[in-house]
Amino acid sequence: MKRRKICVVTGSRADFGLLFWIMKAIRADPALDLHLVVTGTHLVGGRGAALAEMERAGLSIGDRVEMLLATDSPVAVAKAIALGTIGFAEVYDRCRPDLLLVLGDRYEIFAAAQAALVARLPIAHLHGGERTEGAIDEAIRHSLTKMAHLHFVAAEEFRRRVIQLGESPERVFTVGAPGLEAVRRAPRISRTTLERDLQFSLEPPLFLVTWHPETLRDDAGQAGLDALLEALERFPAARLLWTCPNADPRAGALRERIAAFAGRHRNRVLLVEGLGVARYVAVMRLAAAVIGNSSSGIIEAPFLKVPSVNIGNRQKGRPRAASVIDCAETPAAIEAAIAKALRPAFRAACRRVVSPYGDGEVASEVVRVLKTFPLRNCLTKAFHDLEKGAL
Repeated sequence: MKRRKICVVTGSRADFGLLFWIMKAIRADPALDLHLVVTGTHLVGGRGAALAEMERAGLSIGDRVEMLLATDSPVAVAKAIALGTIGFAEVYDRCRPDLLLVLGDRYEIFAAAQAALVARLPIAHLHGGERTEGAIDEAIRHSLTKMAHLHFVAAEEFRRRVIQLGESPERVFTVGAPGLEAVRRAPRISRTTLERDLQFSLEPPLFLVTWHPETLRDDAGQAGLDALLEALERFPAARLLWTCPNADPRAGALRERIAAFAGRHRNRVLLVEGLGVARYVAVMRLAAAVIGNSSSGIIEAPFLKVPSVNIGNRQKGRPRAASVIDCAETPAAIEAAIAKALRPAFRAACRRVVSPYGDGEVASEVVRVLKTFPLRNCLTKAFHDLEKGAL
C-alpha cells in the first residue's frame, strides 16, 4: 500500500514545540511519510535553535520557504503572506503531498493553507475552534477551519464551535492540546544544569514572562507592556526569564522596550529568543508564576500546576483552569495578581487543578486519523447546518 505523504509546516518556535511529538509519530509510522517544511522565524538569523533541535531529533527538513521581510509593519506582513503563498505553491507542486497538516492561527500558516486550497490539497488543522479576541489570530484561525478538511481540537467546547462554523461532526476530533504532550514527555532538567546552560541564576522566586503583540489594538499592546514593566519593578527580589515576542505586526517596538528593561536589570533579568521545548518546560516547572499574555499560561502552566497571571484580552475566550489569574492592564492590577500567585494558600490550591485541555495523549490519535481517514472525496465538504443535525 502506498504510504501517505504528510506535509507538516512549522513557522515559529511555538508551533514547532506543539507539533514535535506528532511529527515524530508520523515519521515512525510505516504507513506515513513525513515531509517537513520550515518557514517564518525559523529562517531568520539568530533564531535557528528549533532547526538544530529538528536535526537532533532526526526530523529532516524537506523544504524551506523564505517569506519574512526586514520590518514588521502591517504592509510587510501582508507582503510576507503573499511571498509565503507563492513559496508553498511551489513546494506542493514539487513534492506532491497527500495531506497538509498545520497548527494554530499565525499568518505564516494562513499562507500555507491558501496555497493548499487552490492546489486541491486536503488540509488537517490543529487547535481550531478557539477564541482569542485580542488578536487577528482569531480571524485567521476560523479561516483555516473553513479551508481545512479534518479538524483536531483541544477540547469539546472547541469541537462544538468548529461544527457551528459548518464543519461535519465526523471530521472533527477532540484530541486535547498537543502542547500538553510536549510537557508530559519533556525530560527532567535540573536547576543546576539550566543555570549552567543559560549562565543565569534561577533562584526563587522566578517569573517566566512573555508579552506578545495585541494585533487588534492601535498600540499593539504597548500600554499593557508598560504596565507590566512597572508592576515587575515592585518585585525587586524576583528573577525574570523573559522570552521574546512573536514576529507579529509591530512586535519590534515591544522588543525594544523589553530589551531596555532587561538592560537596566542585568543582574536579575534574562531575555532570550527561545528556550526550546525541553528547557522551556523545565524553567516553567521552577517558576513561581508564568506571567504575560501567552497561551502557555492558559494551557501548559495549569497542566504543571504552576500559577499564571494572564494580562489583558489577548487570550480572552479560552477556557481557564482555576490556577489562571486574569487581570487588567494596569500596574496595580498586575501587582495584585502576582502577589496572589505567590501566596502559599493559592499555590497549594493550584496543585489540585485539572487542565481543561486533556491529558497529554495526542500524537497517537492524530496519526491514527491521518492514516485511516478516507481522502478520495475529502475535498468536497457539505455545510453542516445546526438545525439539520445535532452537535
